[in-house]
Amino acid sequence: MKKIINDPANVVDEALAGMAAAHADLIEVHRDPHYVLAREAPRRGKVGVVSGGGSGHEPLHAGFVGFGMLDAACPGPVFTSPSPDPILAATMAVDAGAGVLHIVKNYTGDVLNFETAAELAAAEDIEVEAVVIDDDVAVRDSLYTAGRRGVGGTVLAEKIVGAAAERGADLASLAALCRRVNANVRSMGMALTPCTVPHAGKPTFELGDNEMEIGIGIHGEPGRERMPLEPANAIVERLLAPVVEDLPFGSGDRTLLFVNGMGGTPLMELYVAYAHAGKVLAQRGIGVERRLVGNYVTSLEMQGMSITLLRLDDEMLDLWDAPVQTAALRWGR
Repeated sequence: MKKIINDPANVVDEALAGMAAAHADLIEVHRDPHYVLAREAPRRGKVGVVSGGGSGHEPLHAGFVGFGMLDAACPGPVFTSPSPDPILAATMAVDAGAGVLHIVKNYTGDVLNFETAAELAAAEDIEVEAVVIDDDVAVRDSLYTAGRRGVGGTVLAEKIVGAAAERGADLASLAALCRRVNANVRSMGMALTPCTVPHAGKPTFELGDNEMEIGIGIHGEPGRERMPLEPANAIVERLLAPVVEDLPFGSGDRTLLFVNGMGGTPLMELYVAYAHAGKVLAQRGIGVERRLVGNYVTSLEMQGMSITLLRLDDEMLDLWDAPVQTAALRWGR
């Protein structure tokens, strides 16, 4: 195992300390229990927006804390859900009298722990709504989930819902918007290499030098198929076909195309993938009106990518374009 770390037991704490130092204008990091809070939170009358999950997927979720996205994020241990305590602490920290929305990726530990935290918050007279994101079309159930996994669609939901919260939308409206985003977004990923969890010290799975895994999960869960490595265009078509057919997307749809790296994928390769994905969608009459390319939902140092497609409406498009200022996404402010 080669990693730029000190003690594997302290890697999350040290990473959060570095993040707090690098982005002190945007966030503050609380410890015991751990959560990341936006400098501007809470704001009276504004619905608080909270998400979280295991570390190792950076910049998800802490990198999206700030104006126009999340008010707080709860980072758990690597690939492990945060416990209810930090989720409750973050929920209480962002509550400003208008309630709190939890955006939860569909992993069993995340769902259970966010549910427990919401029940504890209700005992403190804090109204909480939760929306579960389950956009991965690769598999119905996996090692970590009952039902589809939550992956790249989470970033799009956090941005769109966060913008609506900034504009003063109430809790019920934000929850409905988040569910609408989830209903219109689909994703699928692949891997060229495994990743190594620091405290494990060995790869999460094995792939031969000329193999790739289609439909991989962000924790290294098995996908749909292990097969010989193909050129970029063929890989893109393998990922896009089930994404497009699942909703299904059709001619005339307006979309946001998100090509996401898994942590160890050069941006050059992601742009190669994006170029072909755009051509494939154009051939189907599907318009790409907005785009996002980069490493945003990662799996430590895994080489690979995922493709996410969101069917846009006028409101979602306007909210996507709204100003945002976080460590990982910044525009318009």
